[in-house]
Amino acid sequence: MADLGKGVTAGKLASNMQKKITRAQEKVLQKLGKADETKDAAFEEWVTNFHKQLAEGTKLQRDLRAYLAAVKAMHESSKRLQECLVDMYEMEWYGKDEVNSIAEDTDLLWTDFHQKLVDHALISMDTYLGQFPDIKARIAKRDRKLVDYDSARHHYASLQKGKKKDDVKVAKPVSLLEKAAPGWAQGILSAHHVAQTNLSRSQAEEELGRAQKVFDEINEDLQEELPSLWNSRVGFYVNTFQSVAGLEEKFHREMGKLSLNLNDVLDKLEEHNTGGTNNALTPGGTGAPAIPKSPSKLKPGPPLPPPPKVTPSKDLKPENIINLFDDAFVPEINVSSPSQFEAPAGGSLLDMDFDALQSTSSAPATHVAPQAGSWDPWEADGTETAAQTAETESDAAAPSQPAETLPETTNGSTEDAEMPPGFLYKVVVMHEYTASDADELELKSGEVLLVVTFDKPEEQDEGWQMAVKESYWLENKDLKAKGVFPENFTQRL
Repeated sequence: MADLGKGVTAGKLASNMQKKITRAQEKVLQKLGKADETKDAAFEEWVTNFHKQLAEGTKLQRDLRAYLAAVKAMHESSKRLQECLVDMYEMEWYGKDEVNSIAEDTDLLWTDFHQKLVDHALISMDTYLGQFPDIKARIAKRDRKLVDYDSARHHYASLQKGKKKDDVKVAKPVSLLEKAAPGWAQGILSAHHVAQTNLSRSQAEEELGRAQKVFDEINEDLQEELPSLWNSRVGFYVNTFQSVAGLEEKFHREMGKLSLNLNDVLDKLEEHNTGGTNNALTPGGTGAPAIPKSPSKLKPGPPLPPPPKVTPSKDLKPENIINLFDDAFVPEINVSSPSQFEAPAGGSLLDMDFDALQSTSSAPATHVAPQAGSWDPWEADGTETAAQTAETESDAAAPSQPAETLPETTNGSTEDAEMPPGFLYKVVVMHEYTASDADELELKSGEVLLVVTFDKPEEQDEGWQMAVKESYWLENKDLKAKGVFPENFTQRL
């Protein structure tokens, strides 16, 4: 017999082809309703669960690989960022060695995180899915053997019934042969016909037995494996996601420590660079105050900066004199009976007795009206400075009042209209401020703010106040546009 290679002979090839033809005929008869089909509802349900489980596992494997690719990409990005910091960090800067060590530890942490994800999640995922192809192939083989079994069963049943149509096809040529044969040979021919019929029935019965045996063996194995595989999915999912979650938690904990160490080094670098007196790093240069941390940041508010100098307007009157040096010491001023701290007439500030005053470097500056012959708020060339102009406009718009009294002046008249709920006092913006968070106000010099209480006082941070712009309140009469602002960018009216 001819050998077609790899153990495939012409006879085996013909046998396989015959099986395919027989199966195709059987499937056609079953679809047409000419032959019944063996059904197993319980097994079909397990097969449905198998395909669902395979689809879920394949998706999980694909997403896990995408997650690992993202971790690798983040590792590369973090490594480049750390290398950039190391390259820019000059040798004489504080903490150069610490920064190098932190960069190396960060790189090692990323590498270890990625490798452990591969070992504890991806490899187990691949092992889990590796069992599905074999089971899927055996399910397909079971389907083919079931068709073979049904075909053999139908063939044997047809022989058993001995349909009349088949008997006519076989008997007619035999009868003709018997008629042509001599009498002594007719008995031999009849015996041969019976033997052939019995042989066909015996072969059909044997074929049915073999087909049933092959089908039962593979069917029984799958009946045990499919439920076990379906129930194993829960434990596998738990182990996989617990591994990923545990590795993430450890990674972020260790990365947090490295980030804190780097932050401490950078804070000390800033301290060494500024020396506590350098204003070059503060926003706005020398004249602008440092911006405090927003209430949305998890740090306390900053110390108040030195307040900007305020030059009183040349139109101020003696009634508006307020202590220039100590906000905590505000004597009652009566223009009809000058206090002991008032400068003598015709004198200057240089002639005043400052020993009786309490000095402080943190008190904000307030308006001081000059006495006759005192210092002149104008420049030597007769022009008024920008700060003096802003103060003059502010003083002209709002006459001096005691700190507890806050009338609002609009169009030259005092307005006693209702203030916002929780209103405290008014402030005027001295420095522009660009909001960095959604809950902050955008400030422009000269704007007037109505300071109100916080809805939740425990949320207030040092150095910050809640307010609404006066222009907005007068127009809308609501607090939808209220927000927080750095108090040291304003001056209380």
